[in-house]
Order: sequence, then structure tokens, then C-alpha cells
Amino acid sequence: MTRAIPLRMKAVVTTGHGGYDKLVYGDVDVPHPGPDEVLIQVLAAGINNTDINTRLGWYSPSVTEGTDDLTATPARGPIADGGWNGASPFPLIQGTDCCGRVAVVGSPDHAPLLGQRVLVRPCMRPQGFGSHDMVWMASNFDGAFAQFVKVPAAEVFPIASDWSDAELATIPCAYGTAENMLHRARVTSGDRVFVTGASGGVGSAAVQLARRRGAHVIASTSPAKTDAVRAIGAHQVLGRGAEVLSLLGESSVDAVIDNVAGPDFGLWLKLLRPGGRYASSGAIAGPMVQMDWRDAYLKDITLFGCTAWDEPVFPNLIAYIERDEIRPLLAQSFALSDIAEAQRVFLKKEHVGNFVLIPPSI
Repeated sequence: MTRAIPLRMKAVVTTGHGGYDKLVYGDVDVPHPGPDEVLIQVLAAGINNTDINTRLGWYSPSVTEGTDDLTATPARGPIADGGWNGASPFPLIQGTDCCGRVAVVGSPDHAPLLGQRVLVRPCMRPQGFGSHDMVWMASNFDGAFAQFVKVPAAEVFPIASDWSDAELATIPCAYGTAENMLHRARVTSGDRVFVTGASGGVGSAAVQLARRRGAHVIASTSPAKTDAVRAIGAHQVLGRGAEVLSLLGESSVDAVIDNVAGPDFGLWLKLLRPGGRYASSGAIAGPMVQMDWRDAYLKDITLFGCTAWDEPVFPNLIAYIERDEIRPLLAQSFALSDIAEAQRVFLKKEHVGNFVLIPPSI
């Protein structure tokens, strides 16, 4: 028996750029799916840096500091270029990571999805994978910080797994971003791979996924998290900065998988062997970097900027989960109404893995 869909739902609406006061929890209309869409009851929604950066307006070229620094003095008022691809469409329901159950389909063609537990691919390529045009759930249209979310049916992936809803919600953005970097950098068995920020959502995913590919994984994190990062698959765990370069030496790794950037970018570039690959998907330590360009061109280094996901990435993740080749790293769960506290704790960076929000049950 299909449960009736309510007309209103609980959601967190981000009303503009600024601090936690811009996160408003309340009642909004339940969206209606179009012919090529489905309505999903959200069972759990992950937290990630993108949601916070969008609220802060961090993507504006006028911002030069890292997320942590900007959080202390958040922007006030509209920022025309504060979203990842220009202006953010506030008011906006954020939430890039969604585990849910299909509640309504917009077309009989999608009837087999009804009732299935699914993950949503948040990076969408409407012009096809031959084009780098993309839209992101929760950046270009409303996301999963709500009881229901409307998404294109083509971006919905049924999942057969004994993981909990919260565990599955840790996967889409963090693991998708990590897998995309590894795919672009052509990481394969026997490669020596250096992963920055290895205790965060993307970094911890990259450690697992690189190890799954048969790489020798060298991870960078704070001393307090060394044992935890080693436990998820790193062969070697080091600190940060010049210490890493002195321990490993120049030209010692095949690939760098980086979500951090900031002041150590130039050091990580020196780690690469001739013909090495540097894949980057973020700059949580700051977008302004310094480097010796000779370290790139004299060693024929390839730099990959990784935002648009390649076609195999999300299907790969579904298969890895169903074959038990990776495991979830759920650090903590919060009620959806406690989103501000969840983001505060998230930004302390004292955890390993991912945070998840749980909407109220219907």
C-alpha cells in the first residue's frame, strides 16, 4: 500500500549568504515531479564542504582564505559570484548527498523505481558526458535537506546493500569526488599515491578507493588521526608541510589526490615523479597557492581539475558497495533540525569520515 504524500514538508532553507542564521528550518511545499523526474523521500542526507562553502559565498574570486577562516567572519548580503558557478539561487534547500526511497514517479516508464532505496548522483551532465556542462543538486536546484526531494529519474541509482540509510548517505559527494579524481589520474595497481586531508570525507574516501585499486597509499593528516587513517587502508601516514617532503623526498610518488590546496600545494607538486598526475577537487586550506612552475613543466606533470564527474564514477561506487569492496565512514548523525550544530561540529575537523542529517519520519 502506497503511503499518501503530504502537501507540506520539513526542510532547511538557506536564505542567502552568511552565517548559521541563514539556515531556516520550517515547513515548505512538497515538490511535484515532472515527466522525467521522481520524488524521493529522504531517509538521510550527508553534510559536506560544498554546502557550507555555498552558504558562505566562498566560491567568489574575491575570497582568498580557507573555509575555516571565512566561517569566523561570514559574508553578509548577496554575493553575485558566491556560488560554484556564479550566483546561488537563494532561497535554496541544500543537501548534496541523498539516500532515500522513491515515493512518486512522474512517468509510468519509471514505475520500476517505486519503493526502491536509492542513491542520487548529485553531479549531473544534462548535455551528455562529452560536454563539461553540469548541474549540481543543492547548488543549481533544491537538494536533500528536507523530507522529500525532486530529481531527474536518470540520476537515481537503486542500491542493494545492508548498510544503514545514514551509512549510504555518506557516499555520493565525498566518494564520488574521490573516485572521480582517481579515475582522472588513472590510478592503478602499483602506483604510489599521496592523499592530502586524509581524515576528511573526500580524503578518507580517496584512501579507501586508492587502496581498492591496488595502489600504495601515503596519507597526510594530523597526528591525532594517524591510527584511524591507517585503519581505513593507508600504508603510510604522515603529517603535513615540509615534514612530508623531507621524509618522502622529491619525485617519490606517481599521483597526488588533493582536496586541500593552500600553502602546501607547491610542496606536493615536488613529490611527483616525471610524468606524474596531480588531481584536485577543492581548496579547503585556501584557494591561493604558490608553486615553482618548473616542477610542473620540467617533469611533464599533468594537472587535473576535477569538478564534473566522468560517466563511470557513480556506477562504480554502487558496484563497490554491493560487492563489499569499500565500507562507510559515518562519524556522527544529527537530526535535520540541528543542522547548524552539525555544521559547527563538522568544521572543527576533529572527526574521520562524514556527518549525516536525518529528517523527521513521515
